[in-house]
Amino acid sequence: MAPADFTTGARPVKAARGTELTAKSWQTEAPLRMLMNNLDPEVAERPDDLVVYGGTGRAVRSWAAFDAITRTLETMEKDETLLVQSGKPVGVFRTHEWAPRVLLANSNLVGDWATWPEFRRLEAEGLMMYGQMTAGSWIYIGTQGILQGTYETFAAVGNKLAAEGRHPAPAAEGSTEGPLAGTLTLTGGCGGMGGAQPLAVTLNDGACLIVDVDETRLRRRAGKRYLDEVETDLDAAIKKVQAAKDERRGWSVGYVGNAAEVFPELLRRHKAGEVTFDVVTDQTSAHDPLSYLPEGITVAEWHVEAAADPEGFTKKAQASMARQVQAMVEFQDAGAEVFDYGNSIRDEARTGGYERAFEFPGFVPAYIRPLFCEGLGPFRWVALSGDPEDIAVTDKAIKELFPENKHLHKWLDAAAERVEFEGLPARICWLGYGERAKAGLLFNQLVKEGKVKAPIVIGRDHLDSGSVASPYRETESMADGSDAVADWPLLNALINTSSGATWVSIHHGGGVGIGRSLHAGQVSVADGTDLAAEKLERLLTNDPGMGVIRHVDAGYDRAVEVANERGVRIPMNE
Repeated sequence: MAPADFTTGARPVKAARGTELTAKSWQTEAPLRMLMNNLDPEVAERPDDLVVYGGTGRAVRSWAAFDAITRTLETMEKDETLLVQSGKPVGVFRTHEWAPRVLLANSNLVGDWATWPEFRRLEAEGLMMYGQMTAGSWIYIGTQGILQGTYETFAAVGNKLAAEGRHPAPAAEGSTEGPLAGTLTLTGGCGGMGGAQPLAVTLNDGACLIVDVDETRLRRRAGKRYLDEVETDLDAAIKKVQAAKDERRGWSVGYVGNAAEVFPELLRRHKAGEVTFDVVTDQTSAHDPLSYLPEGITVAEWHVEAAADPEGFTKKAQASMARQVQAMVEFQDAGAEVFDYGNSIRDEARTGGYERAFEFPGFVPAYIRPLFCEGLGPFRWVALSGDPEDIAVTDKAIKELFPENKHLHKWLDAAAERVEFEGLPARICWLGYGERAKAGLLFNQLVKEGKVKAPIVIGRDHLDSGSVASPYRETESMADGSDAVADWPLLNALINTSSGATWVSIHHGGGVGIGRSLHAGQVSVADGTDLAAEKLERLLTNDPGMGVIRHVDAGYDRAVEVANERGVRIPMNE
């Protein structure tokens, strides 16, 4: 086994590989390895600062907390549960084997105190950290973690353009071209989440121009083949993506610049007929104004300026966001398909003084909600062995398990060919109610039969069909107006805790910011045992079932159909 590797000073962290345990069971070895994987330099944005992604999303609160958590996980018994409060281990209690081994709560503040200034005060005093979604719940798998959801979103965008007759020169009947062939997408933000966008577009055969202020982010995504090339000359970048669009060829170019400045300039060129953008979106770290660089401040000055005057920096950032969002709205006025990809930039722009900020929709109500009604959402897994061949085995097994799902097959084939692993080998795909439980049991059987070399960790994003209340993203424009009802993620965490998850988390803020969302996550371990099989069947049925009942309750006909077809019991419908 390659041992866990970290030192003093910069403390590079790398999760153990192989089959030898450092903890007392795989149920505690798994969270130990996944925590360390989150902080692997291949995975994390700023591992020395414990930041995994999203500008501020941390895995643990401090290095002292990291040491205490890892030490505790190594010594815990199979009937004990570790409690982690905003990245700090606060207690271990005796529970039982069906209970989670770890329970985590991150950045949760009482309503009237749920503001960025209050959070930052507590963070500065060492009392809290921002867990983002999968950073503080130890199931981040690099940019791949959001890739398939982004791929699904952009596929839906292309299908909508074609259905509305807005697709330029639609492909001939029987063509194997992706739904974005012949289109050009403009977007911003190429960090840990946004970095999935260019590959998601090109996998759908579209051309993409992505703007980021930090050239190192673009170079990192290019180095992992999420991005095809980087340009520092805007004319050259436009020429390259326009050629790809004209040739109906998937190709992405990253341009080094500030989106608040570049988007208005590209809008001018769009209106002048110099270039035509069909799709416009954004995934900068706008959820936290200190993670969005305002115009007039360099990348080198960024963190110093933000730390010196957080309130002043926030106002400058919001003013710049207002300029970027104004350009996005005017792109929509000029005929482009425009959507918010879930980072609260519209509300920040409104705060910055732009009144039309909400004139384009969020991606969930525009494209994804029908999938949520079926309990469909991100299903991800990680090979604890560290051997990429284990992922190849699971890819093949999933395709055999769902032979009729050619869309899923296309995704898995593309991921195997195009996606480079970051940290422990991992995969993600979207599966729905009934499908996730079948996949979990299949993986457990692969472990039991020795077809993979070590247990498989199974988790998901917190962005799921029934695990989040987020009025500017996942629960925007609910049919019954229940956008801000936050009982659902709490119920989700409770049912997952009761159903055999290995670790469960409940967070505040996520990808949209303090005061704007509550969300829950769950992770389980397929270790090949009969007990794991029992747990996985319940957990991976009940967790996506939350998405079905959430949307039944909100009045979606498709969710009612799914509940009736698949036997989801709804007391008020009996």
